[in-house]
Amino acid sequence: MAKMLWKPSEAKVKSSHMYRFMNLINKKHRKKFKEYAQLYEWSVENIPDFWAAMWEFAEIKASKPYKKVVDDPKKLPGAKWFSGARLNFAENLLRYQDDHVALIFLGEDHEVRKVTYGELYEEVARLAKPLREAGVKPGDRVVGFVPNMPEAIFAMLAAASVGATWSSCSPDFGIKGVLDRFGQIKPKILFTANGYWFKGKSLDSLDRISNILKEIPSIEKVVVVPYTEKEPDIRSIPNAVHYRDFRSSKANLKIKFEQLPFDHPHYIMYSSGTTGLPKCMVQSAGGVLINQMKELLLHSDLKREDTLFYFTTCGWMMWNWLTCGLAVGATLVLFDGNPFHPNPGALWKMAQDHKITHFGTSAGYIAALMAAGVKPGKEYNLAPLKAVLSTGSPLSVEGFEFIYDQVKKDIQLASISGGSDINGCFAGGNPMGPVYAGELQCRCLGMKVEAFDDQGKPTRNQQGELVCLAAAPPMPIYFWDDPEGEKYHNAYFDVYPGVWRHGDFIEINDRGGVVIYGRSDATLNPGGVRIGTAEIYRQVEQMPEVADSLVVGQDWKGDVRVILFVKLAPGQSLTDDLKKKINTTLRSNASPRHVPAKIIAVPDVPYTLNMKKVELAVKKVIQGKPVLNKDALRNPEVLDFYANIAELKED
Repeated sequence: MAKMLWKPSEAKVKSSHMYRFMNLINKKHRKKFKEYAQLYEWSVENIPDFWAAMWEFAEIKASKPYKKVVDDPKKLPGAKWFSGARLNFAENLLRYQDDHVALIFLGEDHEVRKVTYGELYEEVARLAKPLREAGVKPGDRVVGFVPNMPEAIFAMLAAASVGATWSSCSPDFGIKGVLDRFGQIKPKILFTANGYWFKGKSLDSLDRISNILKEIPSIEKVVVVPYTEKEPDIRSIPNAVHYRDFRSSKANLKIKFEQLPFDHPHYIMYSSGTTGLPKCMVQSAGGVLINQMKELLLHSDLKREDTLFYFTTCGWMMWNWLTCGLAVGATLVLFDGNPFHPNPGALWKMAQDHKITHFGTSAGYIAALMAAGVKPGKEYNLAPLKAVLSTGSPLSVEGFEFIYDQVKKDIQLASISGGSDINGCFAGGNPMGPVYAGELQCRCLGMKVEAFDDQGKPTRNQQGELVCLAAAPPMPIYFWDDPEGEKYHNAYFDVYPGVWRHGDFIEINDRGGVVIYGRSDATLNPGGVRIGTAEIYRQVEQMPEVADSLVVGQDWKGDVRVILFVKLAPGQSLTDDLKKKINTTLRSNASPRHVPAKIIAVPDVPYTLNMKKVELAVKKVIQGKPVLNKDALRNPEVLDFYANIAELKED
């Protein structure tokens, strides 16, 4: 039985947006819901009514009302949402135009920048005008190769205001990684900074941009934001213009927000691309907007007076998610750089200095904090902090306990899980409910999520495939360059026809909590029994001798054997005693089936640019198969080590 770590007070519950929304449903639909579980069941059994209520609660700004919420919620893929409505994504995020602070920006070596909502509107207006003059029309692609800085948000909103489709990569992507993404979607305008900071060093972006432009002839103009230099030399960049020269000099401009259908293409997001060319997932303006507002308002309880931070780059969906906080009118904190620079407490000092109420990060960052011995609650004043959000990979039980022991006792820890595919979550936080160690609090409203067993039937209290049985607005409207819908179908619907299979291995318990066990395509099957890789990581990575680990299943003599790779802590070596300790721990705390057939020391563990372990790439390498897109990795050179391990050829 999982340990309860936190329970909101009655006052907290009754002041939450979720409670207010539940009462709205009670009044409107003559219900008597008192708990989240009742509200959730109603939301997935009455999908049109739920999303209609969410439209009203979020106060979606539209110039024309919708005629019908959804044509058929069981139509997967292809359900049509909010037909007849006309709206603009940027107009919804720019509904506030006052002196309230919209953005606080901190770069590693820069002073704090603040932008009010009034200034934000003005900046977007000054970019929207030249975009129109450059001939940008609805459906054209505008892209960013930018750090997480205010200009990225200005550019995205300006593009959205004219109906252009936005896509972005972070500046740590290599040339091939950018070409694999932007090269497919043929953008018209590219925004870039001249460089970025990391660990106190300035790194150049313009050399890569000049090479990228040679391969993407569709780009007609490059807008360069000065960042690591005040006057960067852009003469080597064809069709380049300084940001200040592109931006209109006129003041008090009014933005003309193009009124577009609910399903107008707004974002293009990408799969990780570790098994081939990244898939380009096209998402609708209305679908992203209403779903992210649901997650921010209801599941995160974000309010106008709050300050929201998420440690992310512009190449991860959490940047898109964070940006939607503007629709709530909250203050967003943007950070560019290394979270451990100049010291491991850097982000918590920022949280203290800027009174952050909602602190978003990854399970990997929390594990690194634990390893570094940081105690944020003792070292910094975190009185305003209300919630910590974590995603990217499963957060261990120890990670949960660390937040409550070393950060703050009275906060909501919302471990959340979804993906770039939906620019949002299938499971996440519930401000009305308790937090149990190792569990996501709930399945998100309106998302008909189940765990399927091996027979394709919903199951409780045991592991299964994460599936979604009904359509939802944030699901992609289509994949780029996929006229017959084949790529889209193969990505989610080839296993269970008409059912979204997400690719995660999960357990849903009787109280509605969700445990994530890792990617189902990386699930281990020794002796035909399915094991989630997260179960092994949880045990191994709390050992002081182990800095990191990676586990894969190796096909061996008609079965699968578990191979555990360990990156050792400085000064440690993989002795027989350490192997015995690892095996004993796994046997005692997990099961005998979790004990690896082999434990092998490695110099490093490969990660994607979004800091996710790449088990599949390693599995391919040890099977002698090519990894097609190493540019999707943060440290691709380490794969060479895995390719020639003699021990993997032995019993």
